[in-house]
Amino acid sequence: MRASKIWRQLLGVERTVIERVELDEDDEAVIVVQVRPWTVAAGRCGVCGVRAPGYDQGEGRRRWRCLDLGVTKAFLEADAPRVRCPQHGVVVVAVPWARHGSRFTSWFEDMTAWLARHTSKHAVTQLLRITWRTVASIVTRVVAAAREGNDALDGLTRIGIDEISYKRGQNYLTVVVDHDSGRLVWAAPGRDKKTLAKFFDALGRSRSWKIRLVSADAADWIAAVVRSRCMNARLALDPFHIVAWASDALDEVRREVWNEARRSGATAHAKELKGARYALWKNADRLTDRQRAKLAWIATVNGPLYRAWLLKEELRQVFQLKGEQGIALLKHWLVWAARCRIEPFVKLARSIRARLPEIHQTLRTGLSNAIVESTNTKLRLLMRVAFGYRDTDALIAMAMLDRGGVCPPLPGRAAA
Repeated sequence: MRASKIWRQLLGVERTVIERVELDEDDEAVIVVQVRPWTVAAGRCGVCGVRAPGYDQGEGRRRWRCLDLGVTKAFLEADAPRVRCPQHGVVVVAVPWARHGSRFTSWFEDMTAWLARHTSKHAVTQLLRITWRTVASIVTRVVAAAREGNDALDGLTRIGIDEISYKRGQNYLTVVVDHDSGRLVWAAPGRDKKTLAKFFDALGRSRSWKIRLVSADAADWIAAVVRSRCMNARLALDPFHIVAWASDALDEVRREVWNEARRSGATAHAKELKGARYALWKNADRLTDRQRAKLAWIATVNGPLYRAWLLKEELRQVFQLKGEQGIALLKHWLVWAARCRIEPFVKLARSIRARLPEIHQTLRTGLSNAIVESTNTKLRLLMRVAFGYRDTDALIAMAMLDRGGVCPPLPGRAAA
């Protein structure tokens, strides 16, 4: 077997001529492999890969870091002339061993991206001997290349939309998840109509009309854009958020009762009510014996607060039943809430009536934002891993790498 073939296999390069292998003149702990592209792969635009006329010699010879050979750093070295592409102007030629604009080989970048997803920040930087900012640049480039060959927005029919904060202050990402594949398909900084409109611009009118179901919380900006851009879609509100409204209303009632007890001088009574917060919040089927006793005490000393808890639990039961049974129970709940004379729940009943078609859609389809919330939970972990990234592009790339199904396999191995 020829030595050049063995070197191509070791370095993970194709359509490449190995000219010679030597130690670096200044650092004998570095191996430098002199290479050039095959004639058929030479003289092509680095962006589109189309053959183009030469322009100049660029900056001369250039090095690309490749995977270490044993414990020794290794680089490929080759000329990097420029060509004049009819579409992209004057650009550096494409090389078969690296992505355009990178100083690392494709195998090195694929290894970096795989490790960034599956291992710790410290492990990636120590094993590959690069900085965390370099990891960010590589991940962004790998994800961009993967998405060029695979449009994640194709075939969408059921999507979930939500927002997640990624920094202190009012800094948010809007995320879109495909319910059928469970993958993150789009993310962008911001949480308003303009931001979400960018998603539908990328989707295009014809594909937007193929969307049939959209799950979201009750944010008006999401509903407005969905109604205007997805003419055939039905909006389903996330049950978790609706039940959370009831929990907030219940806590408002508890605080009112607690403040009344404090003002009247019933200190012991107020202390008991303050300690009842978790008993009121928890689902009835998860209460401890002590919390059940607390609820029994509330039922005897404060009827309105106990009725508020019953209202919260019945609304939760609506979404457990689902379907027509859930719709029937919701109708009963709305009548009860409207007549309960507990102001926070009267207001809640009005809010639910205003969104009744979307809630009915949730009950009929069983669609929720659970998969989106699961994605957001994973993204929060990634945000901690990605601490130190300078821009949101790198953070979004990291999210797509982990949740978008674009993580490359380990070099030299088939995708799982």
